[in-house]
Amino acid sequence: MPVDVFDSPHMPHMPDLLSRSLDRRLFLQQTACGLGTVALGNLISRDGLGADRTHPLAGRAPHHAVRARNVIFIFMAGAPSQLDLFDPKPEMQKLNGQAVPESFLDGLEDPLIKGSAQVYASPRTFRHYGESGTEYSDYVTHLGGVADHACMVRSVYTDVANHHPAQLIMNCGTNQWGHPSLGSWVSWGLGNAADNMPGFVVLLSNSGHGVDGGSSLWSNGFLPSIYRGTTFRSSGDPILHLNSPEGMTRGVQAGRLAAVADLNRLRLARTGDREIAARMANYELAYRMQSAGPELLDFSGESQATHRLYGLDTEKTRWFGTNCLLARRMVERGVRFVQLYHSTWDDHSNLNANLKTNCDMTDLPAAGLITDLAQRGLLEDTLVVWGGEFGRTPMHEVRRSPARGSEGRDHHRFAFSMLFYGGGIRGGTVIGKTDELGYHPAEDPVHAHDLQATMLHCLGFDHELLTYRHQGRDFRLTDVGGTVVEKMLA
Repeated sequence: MPVDVFDSPHMPHMPDLLSRSLDRRLFLQQTACGLGTVALGNLISRDGLGADRTHPLAGRAPHHAVRARNVIFIFMAGAPSQLDLFDPKPEMQKLNGQAVPESFLDGLEDPLIKGSAQVYASPRTFRHYGESGTEYSDYVTHLGGVADHACMVRSVYTDVANHHPAQLIMNCGTNQWGHPSLGSWVSWGLGNAADNMPGFVVLLSNSGHGVDGGSSLWSNGFLPSIYRGTTFRSSGDPILHLNSPEGMTRGVQAGRLAAVADLNRLRLARTGDREIAARMANYELAYRMQSAGPELLDFSGESQATHRLYGLDTEKTRWFGTNCLLARRMVERGVRFVQLYHSTWDDHSNLNANLKTNCDMTDLPAAGLITDLAQRGLLEDTLVVWGGEFGRTPMHEVRRSPARGSEGRDHHRFAFSMLFYGGGIRGGTVIGKTDELGYHPAEDPVHAHDLQATMLHCLGFDHELLTYRHQGRDFRLTDVGGTVVEKMLA
């Protein structure tokens, strides 16, 4: 059993004056753990033994059978081109370089899509993979190699075609700031299963650019701060400012934490402020992570075959591969939600070259993660998602007047593709179909809220019932929309 920071024999206790100043009955009523500790409350809630679920790290009772207990969301910020990766359109070859037929533009009102643009047929080649026969392009052959684990949804659509608001919709269920992210909702719903790791971790790939939505994409919003995504680095100190200053001994640090904890307990007993309980849990978690972080980053126990599987032996794939391996190691340690961001898919020009660069960096490690999870028996209860905020147009970019060979694609919210694996998802399937230009869904349109509802369903939650009361109303991830996509479920 892990040592409790606030109840350890190494922790000096504050003078009894503080404890005597507390009303014992009030203290027991208003604190989540009574005279226990944050860690004890965590263990009790994790094991489903505690009747009182007011502790900040306690999970909610599931609404139905749980299929997935962890989520890894590989978010490809900037919007990968579905037409060049996952949704082949041979009919476009006949229209290449021609104006888009009027039937596709009738009634269209979108400032980013120009009616004068010409059809741009993909130069990529596609082939069938696996027993499922799902088609993948020659830029994602490794993902093609795990096609039988994948549910490919080709008919996803969203509400806006600007990066930041669209990323907010996919990550937070709304294009408004200040709302909890998907990872926050999941960690709040499931609780924290890790003793010395956050429930929600964010890993940023060295793609050369930041993510348009920034930290708003992993915000806790109006949920307690313990549910905010914690950003990790894949080298050096996992979290900046986590380690103690030079000269600070473990004993001195423990004593200071004990004093702060006693003061916070006093304040919590008097006010009942949930944010104080969250702050106490954060302090203890940070203390535990000081020893857990370096061990997490130590890959010396991983086999050479595992290193190759994730591409750690190659410069192109090492950074993203490291984050993929970290994601696997994190879910093994109980982290509920791991979000990987890779952010250079916004190809308004030079699509063919830029797309290859991104796929060369990410294709092998992402497929390696799926393979590794499956081999270890972890994919069964780990839900893995691959996708971005929207897709790309069937026409080439007109505002940049590209020369032949340097064409790009503009933003396209009406139809794009995403991949889902494990955790209650039916592998080896394709959901939805787009028209002959990939312009609109032709079968089974799936909104971003439908995907979120489906993900929560796999985690044991009804998205209409997983709510949080804030400012006089009940909020939920999917707002007033969302329907579970039954065809995706195993």
